[in-house]
Amino acid sequence: MATTALDQQRAHAAAGHEPTGLWSWITTVDHKRIGILYGATAFTFFLMGGIEALLLRIQLGTPNNTFLSPETYNELFTMHGTTMIFLAIMPLSAAFFNFIIPLQIGARDVAFPRLNAFSYWVFLLGGLFLNASWLFGAAPDTGWFGYANLTSKQYSPGLHVDFWMLGLQTLGVASLAAAVNFFTTVLNMRAPGMKLMRMPIFTWMSFITQVLLLLAFPVITVALILLMFDRFFGTNFYVPTAGGDPLLWQHLFWIFGHPEVYILILPAFGIVSEVLPVFARKPLFGYAAMVFSGIFIAFLAFGVWAHHMFATGMGPIADTYFSLATMLIAIPTGVKIFNWLGTVWGGSIQYKTPMYFALAFVAMFIIGGLSGVMHGSPPADLQQTDTYFVVAHFHYVMFGGSIFGLAAGAYYWWPKMFGRMLDERLGKLHFWLMLIGFNLTFFPMHILGLNGMPRRVYTYPEGLGFEELNLLETISAFLLAASFAVFLYNIIKTWRGPRNAPADPWNAATLEWTIPSPPQEWNFAEIPVVHGRDPLWEAKREHGGPLPEPPKVSGAGIHMPNPSYWPLVTALGLSAMMSGLMLIHHLGPWGIIAGGAILLFGVFNWAFEPAG
Repeated sequence: MATTALDQQRAHAAAGHEPTGLWSWITTVDHKRIGILYGATAFTFFLMGGIEALLLRIQLGTPNNTFLSPETYNELFTMHGTTMIFLAIMPLSAAFFNFIIPLQIGARDVAFPRLNAFSYWVFLLGGLFLNASWLFGAAPDTGWFGYANLTSKQYSPGLHVDFWMLGLQTLGVASLAAAVNFFTTVLNMRAPGMKLMRMPIFTWMSFITQVLLLLAFPVITVALILLMFDRFFGTNFYVPTAGGDPLLWQHLFWIFGHPEVYILILPAFGIVSEVLPVFARKPLFGYAAMVFSGIFIAFLAFGVWAHHMFATGMGPIADTYFSLATMLIAIPTGVKIFNWLGTVWGGSIQYKTPMYFALAFVAMFIIGGLSGVMHGSPPADLQQTDTYFVVAHFHYVMFGGSIFGLAAGAYYWWPKMFGRMLDERLGKLHFWLMLIGFNLTFFPMHILGLNGMPRRVYTYPEGLGFEELNLLETISAFLLAASFAVFLYNIIKTWRGPRNAPADPWNAATLEWTIPSPPQEWNFAEIPVVHGRDPLWEAKREHGGPLPEPPKVSGAGIHMPNPSYWPLVTALGLSAMMSGLMLIHHLGPWGIIAGGAILLFGVFNWAFEPAG
């Protein structure tokens, strides 16, 4: 049989020669490369959000500080929150979705490879669109929560809110596209024998996250469309002087916003649930309870939104319901914590860097969860709301939870993703600097909040007792930043070394560790057949010890999708259309028409392009 060009390309890849060059990354539809693109882009945005946070901390380090103007402080505050939530934590999770889920379920690719590439390019362009606001002196300045009536045309007549509103709508398209893709991938592309109750727990938590995305993002999309109509077309959905209701925005935002908290934390739950069993050398305690508690959390997440609104005067019936619902959602979360402790208890623990971060995640998340339960009590919430106590709670959940969990995943899966082991000594230095810096930065905020320091203020006078703790927080924030400098150095140092990581450096249990590191384009030469929840541990028991190193294979005859640049063209069309909406008063409808034409042209060519 004649050798095709595609077969020759795969034989070339089997010999260790991957496609290189910028164009290969622009046109890639390989889920692993898209995962790396997500991770690199999101980590860059994370560093940008961190710099914004350091500038805020410098301003708050001393009383009556004039380092930042009130206007610049509001812009940095808004962009820090927006960046960390929508441009850093969510896409960092998406990096693991892309790279790990197909490997864990024994698939060669995701269900819709071109849609996957489209979701990345829309995310990148949406992030660039948001940050382009700095270049126009119009960075969003009304808070990352966008409360009405701060976002009205009367209060904020410039482009500040327009950048934020249209940027979030663009990012929402990326999130929904990815959610459809991974929801379908998990349901339809599992290996033979991998029943739902045999899926790795990270895949389960990620699957639940896709359901939350599909249900929650349409709500914020509706809220943003109503805001767009208020600002561009003269409607009054949120304008009280014209019969609108500013609390409508709060309800819509938090109906999205509270499930969003679990969109951000559930992937970290899954990562930690993978790491703890491997380094405790025992199966996950209470697998079924972990799965159903995750489902229960997702269900209850849509019924607790108004505990963010106790101070708006909803009345005793609403306060009682949302207080009880908030207490109830603590039960499945507590189940997870006890199961993590049960997994570690009595295990043969190996204290590697991923295990350090996973154990710290459990401890930090307990602190954040306990203060969250406190906010479920309306009288306590009225005391603490809009103070730095809430800032402390939020960061213990988002940073102490999500970021510690994502760091555990980064160290755990790095050898699989890149074929290189991150340095253990530098990893542990990163961990200790991050743990100490994090706690010294955010724990004192509990005390400041209880002592009456309000959040969202750019300065404070002397003599209120806030000076010492604020200075401590600012110094500690730079210690926290130093921990990520160590992580960057670790990446650079490791990158200069050879690809010498074995397929299974941790003696792990799931399918991604059965193939070479890094995986070849087609993942599996033969689709595996699964017989249990820990397929690799079972194979090792049957073999009587460690398995031999899996060889690289040619992949000849394996059908894989061809590279394509049409997802990028389609994403550019969507971004152009959003820009046309923002400039509608300057360009008339022509910007929207031009962007829409590019969008349709990209979709048409994408749809009729040969699949492979």
